[in-house]
Amino acid sequence: MVLRKLSVVIVAIALVAIAFGAYILLARTPSGTPSGAAPTVTFTSPVFAATGTPINTKILATFSEAMDASTITASTFTLARGTASVSGTVSYTGTTATFVPSSNLAASAAHTATITTGARDASGHALAVNFVWGFTTGSIADTTPPLVISTSPVVAVPVTSDISATFSEAMDPSTITTSTFSLKQGVTSVAGLAAYAGLTATFNPTSDLASNTTYTATITTGAKDLAGNALASNFVWSFTTSTSASACDQTAVALGSTAGFAVLAGSTVTNTGATTATGDLGVSPGTAVTGFPPGTVVGTIHAGDSTGAEAIANLTIAYNDAAGRTLCPTTVAGNLGGLTLTPGLYKSTSGLEISSGALTLDARGDVNAVFIFQMASTLTTATGLHVILAGGAKASNVFWQVGSSATLGTNSAFVGTIMADQSISLNTGATLDGRALARIGAVTLDSNTVTKPAP
Repeated sequence: MVLRKLSVVIVAIALVAIAFGAYILLARTPSGTPSGAAPTVTFTSPVFAATGTPINTKILATFSEAMDASTITASTFTLARGTASVSGTVSYTGTTATFVPSSNLAASAAHTATITTGARDASGHALAVNFVWGFTTGSIADTTPPLVISTSPVVAVPVTSDISATFSEAMDPSTITTSTFSLKQGVTSVAGLAAYAGLTATFNPTSDLASNTTYTATITTGAKDLAGNALASNFVWSFTTSTSASACDQTAVALGSTAGFAVLAGSTVTNTGATTATGDLGVSPGTAVTGFPPGTVVGTIHAGDSTGAEAIANLTIAYNDAAGRTLCPTTVAGNLGGLTLTPGLYKSTSGLEISSGALTLDARGDVNAVFIFQMASTLTTATGLHVILAGGAKASNVFWQVGSSATLGTNSAFVGTIMADQSISLNTGATLDGRALARIGAVTLDSNTVTKPAP
């Protein structure tokens, strides 16, 4: 049952993105939404086009930022079976709204959930359009307990860390509190706040943790999924803080003259459609740059010249720097979608992908915080999915060292400097707040926006 839920989440979140790719915006402020922009829905459960949905589930939607709770009501968040309204109550906590049906849903029936433009953020900005998604129920109730599938951080924990746990399925936000998610040093409780978004619960200590100290986190059986199933047993894990707040802090990768480029390739740069690259565009030792125009470069094109050659040489140095980092690595694998990661070094012995929801990079208020991702093979993002910068994180401090090639999905929104050993492809409409730097192969563009990040 758990594996079935996970597969539905992974497949159907991508379908959400296809339907609403143009609607999802790249976050540029700590709130998760550009200043003055409309809020968006970043996660739902059930997901778009889900089938076999348990009849005893609640309906959940997570927003890109904090909303005005008074605008999240049974009038702005509704559920229908065909043309018939489904009765229920609506609650809101953190960034998540929950629709609780008055009784079990009808079996084997199509349902449609809607959040209207009456829903507004704390600044009064409404959703740009009604957010609508559908799902079909199965014939049985969900009786399978949820699982905690990962925790973060895990090694040499900075004393400023938040503590998080990711679940196998969406949870009932009202059950994620400091009563069910707690932190202790020995027998002494640590004061803090508990929050929940996407698939992840976070405990935010009120003050910095003590250095070189072991802490124990606990999520109790009071934490329940949207069908009311509790964890089978308390989930308990321990970690030890580093000797200082900065013991695991990474320094930015030095790009040298490559820093001035938005796009750089070893063999060719090819473009289709109205791409805009803000920053220099170059290729070396290759000389071919095609598709400009119709593409536009707000900068200088260096096709096989000495400037391009110098940039490629500096890219190799930067690539090797990023690949050689060893300070306090956190091992990751597969899908990063739906996670919230704090600054540091993340290492994968295979490839990485973002395929089941947004990836949030939270600098926790440190504008100098650096994120470095090492992967032995590919980097891919699914259609419409995106990376959110939060807590003061900056695109200029995010680095992706890709052992082979990178592909950004259609209408996806990505952040950071991609340094691929081979090639980089941006599918139609993908945006990159960062750099596309391919050491040996080509960079392929298609109606994209690539913007060299501000320092």
